Amino acid sequence: MNFYAVIIGTEILNSRRIDKHFEFVKNELAKYGHELFASFVIKDDKELMKRSYKMIKEDPNAVMFSFGGIGSTPDDLTREIASEVFRSTGLVTNEQFKRDIIEKFGDEAYPHRIHMADIPPNAVLLHNPVNNMSGFSLDNRFFFVPGFPSMAHPMIREVIKKYFNKSEKKYRLTLKAQTSENTLITLMQKLPKEIELSSLPIFIDNKPNVELSLCSTDKEMLEQYFQLFCDELTQKNIPYILQ
Repeated sequence: MNFYAVIIGTEILNSRRIDKHFEFVKNELAKYGHELFASFVIKDDKELMKRSYKMIKEDPNAVMFSFGGIGSTPDDLTREIASEVFRSTGLVTNEQFKRDIIEKFGDEAYPHRIHMADIPPNAVLLHNPVNNMSGFSLDNRFFFVPGFPSMAHPMIREVIKKYFNKSEKKYRLTLKAQTSENTLITLMQKLPKEIELSSLPIFIDNKPNVELSLCSTDKEMLEQYFQLFCDELTQKNIPYILQ
């Protein structure tokens, strides 16, 4: 699965608010051995939101957590765009959500709040433990929650626990060597796709160093290829330490 976070809010980009969703999602996924594939902070802009959702929809392995834009003000665009992109149709009124809004707000549900119940067809409501103003999910893959962390985080925590609580175990081996990345590129090019490579250049006392990290679900294969780097460094008398 490729996990995406889409954080919608002009107020974050212009520094009126500080984002709290990225760290939360990253840490919550890590509890179950997952990691984010991508994270975006975007404006409340209809075309940008549409393009972002379409790109994620085209990934057959995508799971998306979308934060913000599901309220009743004119800048809340998420419900309409989600329906267009993921359902190719307009919004429909969810009768359960409509009843919840009326129960909470009474006459003040009209003329604006009631439209929060207009969501994409065949959406499943996500319980909001703070005020029962629901988020929604599509196909158990695309999850839409409010922008308020106090509401959104319990909702996403429950989603991850329910749908994504199992993963393959990953193994990681890391070393730091007193050389440049260039020394190890030939070996890097030989790594199979089953092994994830991370190479970070570091300058210590103005001298090039590299932190090399390999990760895989195949422990035996990982150890085999990692040893090739250790042997190469030893053969060239390049000092390194295991992290």
